[in-house]
Amino acid sequence: MRIISLLPSATEIICGLGLREQLVGVTHECDYPLDVASLPKVTKTLIPHDATSGEIDLLVRERLKTHAALYSLNMDVVTQLEPDLIVTQSLCDVCAVAQSEVQAAASSLPGNPKVINLEPSCLNDVFHCIVQVGDAANQSERASRYVAQLQARVDAVAKRSESILKRPSVMLLEWIDPPFCAGHWSPELVAIAGGREAIGVAGQRSVTTAWERILQADPEVLLIACCGFNVQRTLEDLPILESHQGWRSLACVRSGRVHVVDGSAYFSRPGPRLVDSLEILAHVLHPNVHPLPDGLPPAMNYASDVQ
Repeated sequence: MRIISLLPSATEIICGLGLREQLVGVTHECDYPLDVASLPKVTKTLIPHDATSGEIDLLVRERLKTHAALYSLNMDVVTQLEPDLIVTQSLCDVCAVAQSEVQAAASSLPGNPKVINLEPSCLNDVFHCIVQVGDAANQSERASRYVAQLQARVDAVAKRSESILKRPSVMLLEWIDPPFCAGHWSPELVAIAGGREAIGVAGQRSVTTAWERILQADPEVLLIACCGFNVQRTLEDLPILESHQGWRSLACVRSGRVHVVDGSAYFSRPGPRLVDSLEILAHVLHPNVHPLPDGLPPAMNYASDVQ
C-alpha cells in the first residue's frame, strides 16, 4: 500500500504503526520521525517563512472569512506518487489542505485511492484515529496493540495524580499574538497531569483570549506551547507577553512558574506524542510525583526578572 499523509500528526501515526516504508509522500511541515524529511512533499503553504505571529493570525482570520485554506496540494507530485491511501483532516479549517480539494484530487487520480479524514477533539479521539488509520492500512491488530501501549502510559500518569491534593490552576497558552487559550485535548491533559485548566475548555476549540481574562484567571502555572512553533521561535515572542500591563503581577510570573515547550512537536499535534506532552506537563506541575521519562525534553523554565 502506498500512503500519502496530509498532516504531521497523521505522519506520526503512520510511522508509529510501523508503516514508514509504505509512506510515499508527506506535507512540507512533516518533520518527525526525522527520516520522513527525505520524502516527497505533497503540500505547499501561503504563509511567508518570515511572517510574524500577528501576521500569521491575520492571514488565518482572512482565510476563515472566505473558507479558503492556507495550504494546497502539489498535484503533480501527488499524481506521480500514485497513492492507494490518503490521510487528511478537517479539524482546522485553514491550517491544512481543504477537504474539498483533497476529495477532488482523489477522484481525479487513477485507482480511486481511499481517503480517510481524521477529526479528533480529545485524547480518546486521537486513539480512535490511530485505529482508523490501522484499519485503512490493514493493520488493525497492530493499531490495537499500539493504542493499548499509549493508554497504559496515560493510565500511569492518572494513577499517580490520584494522590495529588493541591492542584494548581494552569493556563496552556497556544498563541501569543494575540493570546489563545488551548482547547481540544489540552485541558484534558492538564486534568490528568494533576492541574486545573484556568481558561480553556476540554473538547472545545482554542479561542482568542482577552488579556484581561488572563489577568482575572491569574493562573498559578503558565505553559506556553505555541501552535507550529518550536521553543526558540516561541521565545522570540515572549517580549510581547511581557509588554502587557499586569504581566509581572501574575501568580505564575511571581513564583517563576512560566514554562515554554515545543508546541510544534507537542500539544499541537493530535498524534501519539500527545502522550509525551502529558508526561512533560505532569513533570512540570508535580516533579516529585511525575518523573520525566528518559528521552523526553523538559519544559524550559522562563524566569522573568521580576522586581
